Amino acid sequence: MRWIYAAAATILTIAVSTSACKKEDASTGGNASSFDVIQDQILTTSCAITGCHASTSDGSFAQHGLVLAKGQAYDNLVGKISKNAAAAAMNLLRVKPFDAENSFLYHKITCQTAHHTGNFGNQMPMGGLFLTKGQVEFVRRWINGGAEKTGSKIDLSVLDDKSACQADVIPLAPPVAGEGFQLKIEPFDIQKNFEREIFVRYNTPNTAPVYVNRLLMRGGLNSHHFLVYSFRNNTGLPTVGTIRDIRNPDGSVNLLTLAQMQNHIFFGGSMESEKEVALPPGVALKLEPGTPLDLNAHYFNKSGLTLKGVNYVNFYTIPQSAVQYEAKTLDLANQDISIPAGQRKTITKTFTFTQVTRVIQLTSHTHKLGEKFVIKIAGGARNGEVIFENTDWEHPLMKTFSTPIVLQPGQGLTSEVTYHNITSKSVGFGLTSEDEMNIIFGYFY
Repeated sequence: MRWIYAAAATILTIAVSTSACKKEDASTGGNASSFDVIQDQILTTSCAITGCHASTSDGSFAQHGLVLAKGQAYDNLVGKISKNAAAAAMNLLRVKPFDAENSFLYHKITCQTAHHTGNFGNQMPMGGLFLTKGQVEFVRRWINGGAEKTGSKIDLSVLDDKSACQADVIPLAPPVAGEGFQLKIEPFDIQKNFEREIFVRYNTPNTAPVYVNRLLMRGGLNSHHFLVYSFRNNTGLPTVGTIRDIRNPDGSVNLLTLAQMQNHIFFGGSMESEKEVALPPGVALKLEPGTPLDLNAHYFNKSGLTLKGVNYVNFYTIPQSAVQYEAKTLDLANQDISIPAGQRKTITKTFTFTQVTRVIQLTSHTHKLGEKFVIKIAGGARNGEVIFENTDWEHPLMKTFSTPIVLQPGQGLTSEVTYHNITSKSVGFGLTSEDEMNIIFGYFY
């Protein structure tokens, strides 16, 4: 019997020791610090990947200036001002110890509805590869605990919540009666590991001409863009309220939808999940009664979950008596794009006008390889003058000119766009986020 008691005591000792080890691992991760856990289980796997935050060679580095690779991430995060213009204007640090609510990193990864205001861009990581709620909570606790580099304060059991931290879109209240109207793409599915781009045609509800001076747009945080188009020819238009996909379920291009795109005229839009587009006082876009418009939403989902898309756009109007100038839209696209694999290339094209053109607003559109977009005046006394420069493809600058840029017939605008192709294949003009684009959007009168 003595050996039985001895064996039982040994087993009990081992069990207690094992339990203690498990408890220590749960609270400290063994020898790993809380930041080591964040680095190894979050930053390295979801953020420090090629093309995003892996190194200064990433095509997007000029935009965010943030490397999150192991050995660099901590010093690049803690106590550092964000390069995001809206965050910098609010004096947000990337990580502010003891204060997650005023840490830009937490704003970028959290799925809390209405967590922040301001042009902070899409939820990270992009493409629907959202962190889990447990990972986000672990980061929050680490920041509020002092954002230490070597401490191990955060219980690893927090990471057990594996549900995706996907933020819901807050419904956008429509304009009050008499001051505008709203159009909406109703909620739709974005299939797992799929890139979905849809078009839905509506007619505006106005029964008399109206003048639009401002747009307010809102969509899902994994949105690539949301655009509004009018039509060049109003005959043979798509059916009202019917979703038309640019891709078939097998990923091939829907040729009918592609053909319908050739009838588009840019009216307004954004590559951000929420954006206000405002024209100068006294300038407005005219909409005739029942104007047909095409709403275009583009989402990409790199996760194994089915995600939801939904988009709103508010059209705010001003009285005709307040309109001094009727605006028109700029839609200047260069489709002659070819960027060799592994190279940086600048592509230039000049667009010439045949009538006096007063430019009042400019923005740019590229995909993720776009590193720098410059617009210059072409011709006249100001030939070669740079009037627009953007280095952030995800949150492109929307530049308004209080004094219009006046261009005479024969003068125009030159786009000078630099791409950094970090992929192993040549990239050209195309419709997917793996292709590229080169478009000047804006307004003139």
